[in-house]
Order: sequence, then structure tokens, then C-alpha cells
Amino acid sequence: MSESGRFFMTIKQYLMIMLICTALCWGGFLMVLFFINPQSAGTLGFIMFYASLFFALLGTLALLSYLFRILFNRIYTKQEKVQVSFRQAVFFSVVITGSLFLQANNLMTWLNSILLVLLVTFLEFLILSLKKDQGFMPDLPAN
Repeated sequence: MSESGRFFMTIKQYLMIMLICTALCWGGFLMVLFFINPQSAGTLGFIMFYASLFFALLGTLALLSYLFRILFNRIYTKQEKVQVSFRQAVFFSVVITGSLFLQANNLMTWLNSILLVLLVTFLEFLILSLKKDQGFMPDLPAN
């Protein structure tokens, strides 16, 4: 805990908590998948399905993205890599889960798919531009 009373987590603690939570989310998703009958569960069953899938994907993609950034990207600090990995994992999870939801409701068209990807891309560029304007992003080295 810092002087201001805020709790700071190390990268190792974050990764361990994220790994445990991801495993629990995959367990929850498998329980929903195998033990809930979608024909009798109603709306709550579908909410549990999509929510558990979203969080399982979020944890998995965040951990894999961080691992790849550690191995192949030497520009940013570990904290910045965690932030970018988590943000992009949220976006990819939204796209995957949203696509499954659209497909399940027979709404998956090329237009809807493109609009979903454009929305996520717009949000990513908006976040990047706001961070760049506030001076939170380092400039990439010129080759």
C-alpha cells in the first residue's frame, strides 16, 4: 500500500490472480455449457453463457497477449504491456462474444460484422489518441 492509501499490485501478482480467475472462468463456462439446458434456462441461462464465455476469453487473451508482448516487444514497460494487453483483450472478447450473439439470433450479416469491428477499432484509436494527447504514450523509435 502506498502513502496515498492506494493498493499497488506487482506484475507477478497480477499474472497469478489473472491466471487463477481465468481458470475459474473457464470452469464456470464449462459448467454452464454442460449443466444448463438452453431450452429450459431462459434468459438467465443465455446471460450466464455469454458472460462466462466473455470473461474466460478476456482472461485468456489478456494473458496470451501479455506473453507475446514480453517475447516480441521491447519498447514498452511491463505496466504498459499489461494495460494494452488487457484493453485489447476486452475488445477482442467483445467482438467474439458479440459475433456469437449475433449469429445465435440470426443477425450476423457482413454489415453487422463490419460495424462491430469498426466500433471496436474506433474505440481503440480514440483511446490511443487521448493517451497520446495527454503524454502517456512514448514515441516509437525511428528506424
